[in-house]
Amino acid sequence: MLTRIKSTKEANAFLQDLLTPSELESVTQRVQLVKLLIKGVPQREISEELGVSIDKVTRGSKALKKSKGGFWRLTK
Repeated sequence: MLTRIKSTKEANAFLQDLLTPSELESVTQRVQLVKLLIKGVPQREISEELGVSIDKVTRGSKALKKSKGGFWRLTK
């Protein structure tokens, strides 16, 4: 299903239809968090910059370590 999305506009429309505004914000925040982790930004700095708990950053770090490569491809 996701492979049928051909543009950013289509992807945005799909995500807005699929997710609640709160879920969409959470996904956006998680992508920002992962990008910062990939860049090597310290966890405490990420927590302060994004206004999230250090626990949330730690969970993101653990998810990144278990990643099957999707995070790395999508955040370049």
